[in-house]
Amino acid sequence: QVQLVESGGGLVQDGGSLRLACAASGRTLSIYAMAWFRQAPGKEREFVAAISRGGDNTYYADAVKGRFTISRDNAKNTVYLQIDSLKPEDTAVYYCAARATQSFFSSNYYYQGTYAYWGQGTQVTVSS
Repeated sequence: QVQLVESGGGLVQDGGSLRLACAASGRTLSIYAMAWFRQAPGKEREFVAAISRGGDNTYYADAVKGRFTISRDNAKNTVYLQIDSLKPEDTAVYYCAARATQSFFSSNYYYQGTYAYWGQGTQVTVSS
């Protein structure tokens, strides 16, 4: 099993920045890819960004390209999400996810069903 714990959320002003972190524990060697998803009030959870084991492949939702940066430190079993130029519409609970399977990652990285492990989420609120 893999346990994921997110941190770094908070209340920020429009245009501000945050750095989210997700620490993994347990069978971390089984993790191939990690990702961030978010769920805004009244909306379905959506894909934000994903990164492969070595960090050489990263993917982003169109809505966050150029503002969000995903990275990972395998020595610390931690994945990060640097969020810049925050907008009120970025307000959501941000979830970290991990998957063991490498199969078709380049084509299904956004699909929640491929991620077996999930954190509890961290709230990000952007005030206008």
